[in-house]
Amino acid sequence: MQKVAVVTGASRFHRLDYLFLNAGVMVNPRISFGAFLHGIFSRSSKQPKWGSQVVSHPNTDQAQSCLDTVMDHPQAEQNEAKSSFFQRAYQMLTTAEGLMSQEDTVTSDGLQEVFATNLFGHFLLIRQVEPLVCSAEKNCHLIWTSSVNAHKSNFSLEDYQHSRGTENYSSSKYATDLTSVALNSHFNKRGLYSSVMCPGIVRTNMTYQILSPFIWMLFSPLFWLFRLFSPTYTLTPYNGAEAHIWLFKQKPESLDPLMKFHSCTSFFGTNYVETRKMDLSEDTAEKLYEKLLQLEKQVLARCNELQHKK
Repeated sequence: MQKVAVVTGASRFHRLDYLFLNAGVMVNPRISFGAFLHGIFSRSSKQPKWGSQVVSHPNTDQAQSCLDTVMDHPQAEQNEAKSSFFQRAYQMLTTAEGLMSQEDTVTSDGLQEVFATNLFGHFLLIRQVEPLVCSAEKNCHLIWTSSVNAHKSNFSLEDYQHSRGTENYSSSKYATDLTSVALNSHFNKRGLYSSVMCPGIVRTNMTYQILSPFIWMLFSPLFWLFRLFSPTYTLTPYNGAEAHIWLFKQKPESLDPLMKFHSCTSFFGTNYVETRKMDLSEDTAEKLYEKLLQLEKQVLARCNELQHKK
């Protein structure tokens, strides 16, 4: 059977093998230089530590064997201290954490717009096409587009729509990571597997809302240098799609559901995929999944009520 990939927005299909969920929205993003200066001079934070692994290289039809593994020592995790000026600046520049201010609005359904667009709408889609994606004939692979800006510190189960915060995009992407883990625990036995990828930092129409294309072009040499420290500066959609393409070629049942697959580009322009373990709890993922199911019932009940009134 030929593989079929359905991207969000497709209106007609009979059989799903792959379902790609897009990057989402960030409503009215603006760079806050005041927040950036405050963050690097006065903020103390624990830098994220990942177990990372290089898993693929471009210009090859098959994924190559793992080349390198970097693991943190337990003692290093216990010795928490205030991060240095360089570390804080690096963290903000590579993940945009605290660097951008965002505005969020409420939809006509009473949902936070960023949450509804980046996560909940896709969740409803999956639930609606469940009979198609869960089949004994062949496994189906669900691929979410997450972000390097998906931080645990910006997410709360009590406010999972992030109506009381300013990091709506980060919260929605962390919720995406949690949802992917929960879907695996519920649907793997039925042939549906979920993975999370990150395209890295890419210039798109969304980033052009922050700065004009001309300004981004002027900053290109600087971003190129950033690749020496952070290969997630993929910069172009072509480079950012590396993890998507790699995941498309894999057997979904062989992938670790707790890993996020990052598109990376080296300083010399070589594309590859790196895996990083997600900083999340499976218990939190299950609790969020239950909340999403409850919200789904409320939204569908409201829609049915409106249809009956018409």
